[in-house]
Amino acid sequence: MIGSLRGRLLDRHLDELLVEVAGIGYRVTVGEATLRALGPLGSEVLLYVHHHVREDAETLYGFSSRVELRCFEAMLGANRVGPSLALAILGVHNPAVLQRVLAAGDIDALCLVPGVGAKTAQRLLVELQARLGVPEFTVAVPAPSEAGGGTYRDLRAALGQLGYRDDEVNRVVAGLPEEGDVSELLREALRQLSGVR
Repeated sequence: MIGSLRGRLLDRHLDELLVEVAGIGYRVTVGEATLRALGPLGSEVLLYVHHHVREDAETLYGFSSRVELRCFEAMLGANRVGPSLALAILGVHNPAVLQRVLAAGDIDALCLVPGVGAKTAQRLLVELQARLGVPEFTVAVPAPSEAGGGTYRDLRAALGQLGYRDDEVNRVVAGLPEEGDVSELLREALRQLSGVR
Protein backbone atom coordinates (compact mmCIF):
# COMPACT_ATOMS: atom_id res chain seq x y z
CA MET A 1 0.00 0.00 0.00
CA ILE A 2 1.17 3.53 -0.76
CA GLY A 3 1.37 5.72 2.36
CA SER A 4 3.08 8.83 1.02
CA LEU A 5 4.56 10.33 -2.12
CA ARG A 6 7.40 12.83 -2.43
CA GLY A 7 8.11 14.04 -5.92
CA ARG A 8 7.71 16.73 -8.55
CA LEU A 9 4.33 18.23 -9.38
CA LEU A 10 3.97 17.68 -13.13
CA ASP A 11 0.36 18.67 -13.70
CA ARG A 12 -2.81 19.65 -11.92
CA HIS A 13 -6.35 19.50 -13.32
CA LEU A 14 -9.39 20.24 -11.15
CA ASP A 15 -8.97 17.90 -8.16
CA GLU A 16 -6.34 15.61 -9.66
CA LEU A 17 -2.55 15.94 -9.55
CA LEU A 18 0.16 14.17 -11.47
CA VAL A 19 3.18 13.66 -9.22
CA GLU A 20 6.40 12.20 -10.62
CA VAL A 21 8.33 9.97 -8.22
CA ALA A 22 11.52 8.32 -9.51
CA GLY A 23 10.32 8.61 -13.11
CA ILE A 24 6.82 7.26 -12.44
CA GLY A 25 3.79 9.56 -12.59
CA TYR A 26 1.12 8.99 -9.93
CA ARG A 27 -2.38 10.37 -10.36
CA VAL A 28 -3.60 11.61 -6.98
CA THR A 29 -7.03 13.02 -6.10
CA VAL A 30 -6.87 15.87 -3.59
CA GLY A 31 -9.22 18.23 -1.78
CA GLU A 32 -9.33 22.01 -1.78
CA ALA A 33 -7.15 22.42 1.32
CA THR A 34 -4.34 20.41 -0.26
CA LEU A 35 -4.70 22.27 -3.57
CA ARG A 36 -4.26 25.57 -1.73
CA ALA A 37 -1.10 24.29 -0.01
CA LEU A 38 0.63 23.29 -3.26
CA GLY A 39 3.43 25.22 -4.90
CA PRO A 40 3.71 25.90 -8.64
CA LEU A 41 4.10 23.20 -11.29
CA GLY A 42 7.60 21.74 -11.16
CA SER A 43 7.92 22.19 -7.39
CA GLU A 44 8.51 19.32 -4.97
CA VAL A 45 5.48 18.07 -3.08
CA LEU A 46 4.98 15.69 -0.17
CA LEU A 47 1.58 14.04 0.04
CA TYR A 48 0.26 11.67 2.70
CA VAL A 49 -1.75 9.11 0.79
CA HIS A 50 -4.80 6.94 1.31
CA HIS A 51 -4.79 4.08 -1.21
CA HIS A 52 -8.48 3.35 -1.84
CA VAL A 53 -9.19 -0.03 -3.45
CA ARG A 54 -12.54 -1.06 -4.90
CA GLU A 55 -13.50 -3.93 -7.19
CA ASP A 56 -13.46 -1.69 -10.26
CA ALA A 57 -10.81 0.94 -9.40
CA GLU A 58 -7.84 1.97 -7.31
CA THR A 59 -7.54 5.63 -6.36
CA LEU A 60 -4.89 7.55 -4.47
CA TYR A 61 -6.17 10.37 -2.23
CA GLY A 62 -3.49 12.84 -1.17
CA PHE A 63 -3.28 15.24 1.77
CA SER A 64 -0.80 17.88 2.81
CA SER A 65 -0.88 16.82 6.48
CA ARG A 66 -1.11 13.58 8.47
CA VAL A 67 -3.95 15.02 10.55
CA GLU A 68 -6.07 15.59 7.45
CA LEU A 69 -5.33 12.05 6.23
CA ARG A 70 -6.31 10.53 9.60
CA CYS A 71 -9.52 12.55 9.67
CA PHE A 72 -10.36 11.44 6.10
CA GLU A 73 -9.74 7.77 6.95
CA ALA A 74 -11.81 8.00 10.12
CA MET A 75 -14.73 9.40 8.14
CA LEU A 76 -14.52 6.57 5.61
CA GLY A 77 -15.37 4.16 8.44
CA ALA A 78 -18.71 5.86 8.98
CA ASN A 79 -21.88 4.48 7.40
CA ARG A 80 -22.43 5.77 3.85
CA VAL A 81 -19.46 8.16 3.90
CA GLY A 82 -17.37 7.61 0.80
CA PRO A 83 -14.24 9.41 -0.37
CA SER A 84 -16.17 12.13 -2.24
CA LEU A 85 -18.25 13.10 0.79
CA ALA A 86 -15.23 12.93 3.13
CA LEU A 87 -13.28 15.25 0.80
CA ALA A 88 -16.27 17.60 0.56
CA ILE A 89 -16.50 17.79 4.36
CA LEU A 90 -12.77 18.54 4.65
CA GLY A 91 -13.13 21.14 1.90
CA VAL A 92 -15.51 23.09 4.14
CA HIS A 93 -14.17 22.24 7.62
CA ASN A 94 -10.52 21.50 8.35
CA PRO A 95 -9.95 18.79 11.01
CA ALA A 96 -9.72 21.24 13.94
CA VAL A 97 -12.92 23.05 12.92
CA LEU A 98 -14.68 19.74 12.28
CA GLN A 99 -13.83 18.59 15.82
CA ARG A 100 -15.39 21.79 17.21
CA VAL A 101 -18.48 21.36 14.99
CA LEU A 102 -18.95 17.79 16.24
CA ALA A 103 -18.32 18.68 19.88
CA ALA A 104 -20.90 21.47 19.66
CA GLY A 105 -23.43 19.28 17.80
CA ASP A 106 -23.64 21.96 15.10
CA ILE A 107 -25.91 20.46 12.43
CA ASP A 108 -26.11 23.80 10.57
CA ALA A 109 -22.33 23.78 10.07
CA LEU A 110 -22.52 20.29 8.52
CA CYS A 111 -25.28 21.53 6.20
CA LEU A 112 -22.70 23.92 4.70
CA VAL A 113 -21.12 20.91 2.98
CA PRO A 114 -22.40 20.71 -0.62
CA GLY A 115 -25.07 18.01 -0.98
CA VAL A 116 -25.64 17.58 2.76
CA GLY A 117 -29.16 18.33 3.96
CA ALA A 118 -30.57 18.36 7.48
CA LYS A 119 -31.32 14.62 7.66
CA THR A 120 -27.90 13.63 6.35
CA ALA A 121 -26.24 16.18 8.65
CA GLN A 122 -27.99 14.66 11.68
CA ARG A 123 -26.78 11.17 10.73
CA LEU A 124 -23.26 12.46 10.03
CA LEU A 125 -23.15 14.25 13.35
CA VAL A 126 -23.79 11.06 15.32
CA GLU A 127 -21.57 8.86 13.15
CA LEU A 128 -18.63 11.25 13.04
CA GLN A 129 -18.80 11.99 16.76
CA ALA A 130 -18.27 8.27 17.31
CA ARG A 131 -15.55 7.97 14.64
CA LEU A 132 -13.57 11.11 15.42
CA GLY A 133 -13.31 10.67 19.15
CA VAL A 134 -15.63 13.28 20.60
CA PRO A 135 -15.73 11.95 24.16
CA GLU A 136 -19.28 12.76 25.19
CA PHE A 137 -22.28 13.05 22.98
CA THR A 138 -25.99 12.65 23.32
CA VAL A 139 -28.49 11.48 20.77
CA ALA A 140 -32.12 12.50 20.82
CA VAL A 141 -34.31 9.41 20.92
CA PRO A 142 -38.08 9.14 20.82
CA ALA A 143 -39.91 9.02 24.15
CA PRO A 144 -40.60 5.45 25.24
CA SER A 145 -43.91 4.13 24.02
CA GLU A 146 -46.44 2.70 26.40
CA ALA A 147 -47.06 -0.44 24.39
CA GLY A 148 -44.88 -3.52 24.90
CA GLY A 149 -41.52 -3.86 23.14
CA GLY A 150 -40.88 -0.13 23.55
CA THR A 151 -37.08 -0.37 23.77
CA TYR A 152 -36.66 -2.12 20.42
CA ARG A 153 -39.32 0.06 18.81
CA ASP A 154 -37.64 3.25 20.03
CA LEU A 155 -34.25 2.00 18.92
CA ARG A 156 -35.53 1.09 15.46
CA ALA A 157 -37.24 4.48 15.13
CA ALA A 158 -34.08 6.37 16.10
CA LEU A 159 -31.91 4.41 13.65
CA GLY A 160 -34.52 4.86 10.93
CA GLN A 161 -34.49 8.63 11.48
CA LEU A 162 -30.71 8.57 11.04
CA GLY A 163 -31.16 7.01 7.60
CA TYR A 164 -30.31 3.36 8.20
CA ARG A 165 -32.07 0.73 6.09
CA ASP A 166 -34.45 -1.79 7.69
CA ASP A 167 -32.11 -4.72 7.00
CA GLU A 168 -29.19 -2.91 8.71
CA VAL A 169 -31.37 -2.03 11.68
CA ASN A 170 -32.76 -5.58 12.01
CA ARG A 171 -29.28 -7.11 11.92
CA VAL A 172 -27.83 -4.92 14.66
CA VAL A 173 -30.92 -4.79 16.91
CA ALA A 174 -31.14 -8.59 16.95
CA GLY A 175 -27.82 -8.73 18.81
CA LEU A 176 -28.72 -6.17 21.50
CA PRO A 177 -30.49 -6.75 24.85
CA GLU A 178 -34.25 -6.28 24.86
CA GLU A 179 -34.12 -4.03 27.91
CA GLY A 180 -31.87 -1.14 28.87
CA ASP A 181 -31.27 2.54 28.39
CA VAL A 182 -32.24 3.44 24.82
CA SER A 183 -29.47 6.03 24.51
CA GLU A 184 -26.82 3.49 25.51
CA LEU A 185 -28.26 0.85 23.19
CA LEU A 186 -28.36 3.40 20.36
CA ARG A 187 -24.71 4.26 20.88
CA GLU A 188 -23.79 0.57 20.77
CA ALA A 189 -25.89 0.07 17.62
CA LEU A 190 -24.11 3.00 15.95
CA ARG A 191 -20.71 1.65 16.92
CA GLN A 192 -21.57 -1.66 15.30
CA LEU A 193 -23.06 -0.07 12.20
CA SER A 194 -20.00 2.14 11.69
CA GLY A 195 -17.53 -0.65 12.43
CA VAL A 196 -16.30 0.94 15.69
CA ARG A 197 -15.16 -1.61 18.23
